[in-house]
Amino acid sequence: MKYSKTMLAASIAASLYASALAYAADPVVSDPQQTPASADADANKKKQNAEELGTVVVTGIRDTEARSLQLKQAYDSHVEIVTAEDIGKLPAKNVADTLERLPGVNISSSSASEGGFDENDRVSLRGTNPSLTQTLINGHTVGTGDWFVLSQVQTVGRSVSYTLLPSEIVSEVVVHKTSEAKILEGGAAGSVDIITRKPLQYSKDLTASASIGGVYADLPGKTDPQFNGLVNWKVNDSFGVLAQLFYEERSLERQGQEVVGGYNQISATDAIAQAHPDLAGVYYPNEIGAVLFTQKRKREGGTIDLEFKPTDNLTLDLDAFYSKLKADNYNRNYMMWGSQFVNSGAGFGSNYTVKNNVLTSATFAPVAGSTAPYVVYDQISRPGAASKSDYVTFDADWRATDRLTFKGQAGITNGSGKSPTQDVMELGGQAGAGASWNMHGIKSPIDWTMGGDNSSTSGIMPSAGWIFGEQGIDVKDKERWAQADGEFAVDNGPLSTIDFGARYAKHTRENLFDVAQGPNFATNWTDPAGYPTSSSHYPGDFGSNVGGSFPSNIWYWTPAQLAAIDAKFANRNPVTRFYFNDIYSVKEKDSAAYVQFNFAGNGWSGNLGVRYVGTDSDISYSSTSPQEKIVTGPITGSAFGDYYWNTAKTSKDNFLPSGNIKFDMRDDMVLRVAASQTLTRPDYSALAGFVSLDDLTHTGSGGNPGLKPIVSTNVDVAWEWYFAPRGLLSVGAYNMDLSNYINFGNETRTYKDMQASETSGHDVFNSYLVSVPHNVDGHVKGIELNYIQPIGDNFGVAANYTYADGGTDNGQPLQGNSRNTFNVSGYFENAQFNARLSYTYRSTFYAGVSRTDSFFQQGAGTLNASFGYAVNSWATVTLDAMNLNDPKLKYYTQSAAYGNQPYAFYVNGRQYYATLRLKF
Repeated sequence: MKYSKTMLAASIAASLYASALAYAADPVVSDPQQTPASADADANKKKQNAEELGTVVVTGIRDTEARSLQLKQAYDSHVEIVTAEDIGKLPAKNVADTLERLPGVNISSSSASEGGFDENDRVSLRGTNPSLTQTLINGHTVGTGDWFVLSQVQTVGRSVSYTLLPSEIVSEVVVHKTSEAKILEGGAAGSVDIITRKPLQYSKDLTASASIGGVYADLPGKTDPQFNGLVNWKVNDSFGVLAQLFYEERSLERQGQEVVGGYNQISATDAIAQAHPDLAGVYYPNEIGAVLFTQKRKREGGTIDLEFKPTDNLTLDLDAFYSKLKADNYNRNYMMWGSQFVNSGAGFGSNYTVKNNVLTSATFAPVAGSTAPYVVYDQISRPGAASKSDYVTFDADWRATDRLTFKGQAGITNGSGKSPTQDVMELGGQAGAGASWNMHGIKSPIDWTMGGDNSSTSGIMPSAGWIFGEQGIDVKDKERWAQADGEFAVDNGPLSTIDFGARYAKHTRENLFDVAQGPNFATNWTDPAGYPTSSSHYPGDFGSNVGGSFPSNIWYWTPAQLAAIDAKFANRNPVTRFYFNDIYSVKEKDSAAYVQFNFAGNGWSGNLGVRYVGTDSDISYSSTSPQEKIVTGPITGSAFGDYYWNTAKTSKDNFLPSGNIKFDMRDDMVLRVAASQTLTRPDYSALAGFVSLDDLTHTGSGGNPGLKPIVSTNVDVAWEWYFAPRGLLSVGAYNMDLSNYINFGNETRTYKDMQASETSGHDVFNSYLVSVPHNVDGHVKGIELNYIQPIGDNFGVAANYTYADGGTDNGQPLQGNSRNTFNVSGYFENAQFNARLSYTYRSTFYAGVSRTDSFFQQGAGTLNASFGYAVNSWATVTLDAMNLNDPKLKYYTQSAAYGNQPYAFYVNGRQYYATLRLKF
């Protein structure tokens, strides 16, 4: 019977795979004698292939390339697929590193304004913000966390950190570019579904594998261990247990240059403008810094999966995953402090240049007797910084009848991001030392010099410094859910099956504690005698790969010395130093229901459905005045003032229709057309950001709990020619109209005027001009080109290009929108040896807001390579090399006042992984 596809799955999957191996030499063409009945059966087989072929175990680059394309062709919707051996054969240590080679996929290595690193961290689709891409594991959500403090409390998005997801856990990754009603909502731009291995999919009763190796990073010059082990045991195809452990260490070093605090403006009344009137109104870099960041990452965790099949029609599965990233890090930034000496004009030479209203080159001679510090130096150590992700799910799959199947799932997932301690010292010094700078636009670092002694503590004055840094941050990201899904085989004309289901979840993202340390004024913290005189120094080759000329032999205290300084001189009182600006809580109750009709006919198939989504939210945030009907306060005791705790209750309902149709123009050629509406809820920091108001100027800033979900109306067309099992030529076009896209802007809003209310003795409300996230409309349109070509039996090449043109209706850039992305790769493989070389390039994109300025990451490309040698049937040696071209990451700020100016330049060096893989 046509509808009994579960009973036929194994034989169909095996036959499809076997036929794929012969397909290259003799492609199958359409049979003109094919009957409608046989066409229906063929369509059903292709659907079964998409769902069931995962049980087939294949190895090697060529086999998995064929398998990935087979699965892609079988889907009714537009997807990209990567299989496990793809990940194993590429130089990739997390899933994001592998996905970057797919068309329509963009990768970034950071989530806030921390700058780029050597490991990819976020995935986005089709030129959009990572928050618009939903990341799932086995079709369900996964709690996530971030190790970097700004991602924990200020730029808190919806995206998942891929640094928590090692590639070894993956069986397949399915990138959904078009939507279906049965796919979980959350990805306005699309979804990435990571499919893990299951115990009963293995052919042998006992399977074991292990990877033992090390990674060498050339900037820190250190080698660290890596391990992954898996054991799978099953009994009579009815019960199985899979257990997997992973432990990975990595040493990171990033060298760079930053312009901190943006660009300051010279006033007409400043002494330098009085002497040089042409400098009135001109801008200059506030702080130019030589930055050294080091980090030790330890990723440890594992999975365990118990699968039980008591009867032929019932399967039960208990699945658990845990991953923790320990990410102790230390950032040093030795900065020329322009705002302390430029405006006075002391020592200013006459040889200077001004371009685009910016003082691009200047020289300040030493000034005898000056007390103005020319240097500000930040040293920030974060021991205990960490992120974590885990989940536990229980699944039941019951084939009630030949026509009716039910699936149920209940799950718990937790994520966290912690910064328990920041040991910090900010110093000012080198009084009157003299300085100079020379800027070269946004392509090259700034040349700058600093007088005085940069190699020892002698030029530093603690009395001009400060102690800062937040403590005790523990962000929670958790979800509890239950869902039920059904499928009914209709077998009536073109209508093949009906999918239906419902889901309910409770989701919380919050940080409820934050202490901003300051100096303990009861101690003699400004006395230089209380500080260590011994110190370490920046690496001898610091800055050589960054470019430009700037101080290099810079001293610093060790993390242990900083910890001792803060323990002695810092005030970390949890009451008086409570920092309410960075506390927040977003609690959501998400409900969903869907129905989807699946069709199949002679040479075509598709689906049509609608998904209902309801979101009930309790959004809690702090403010300097009461904002909501539900409010607690004023809450007193903090040295930062009194504050209020507000809770806004919101409710949103959305209906999201979707439709996909696939035309099999020939057995090797497919045309896809899709239309849908998809949804992403606003970022947590956008909803629950601290609201600060100035009652004198009636201005302010903050979050916006009234934000609406982003709803994207999508149209997608794709043509695909599978001219060989490992060959594909495809062209796709898409358009996304983003309703309620979230951007920042100024709005006039009415708030309670606390000062006027206290003066008058009754409530007074006034209009305030506030900078807040608000809903605007946006759009993205683009094309995708993909070409995969086998060459003989052992070679292959692949290339793809994505064009994405996006923006908002108010003329602002769309975050994450790179107009051009391309990938090129080639490989060789025979029975014993394989090699692969790949290059990925992403053009400039808007990365966010740093302080008050928008900043962009300039276009950059990465070159990766991998080599493997099969010693025998159970042992393989691999060498993976990442960032072989040592890419320089460049950033710039953009302002109407002074155009595009340098913001940051970083290099992270190269990484080499040597691994022995064993299979038993």
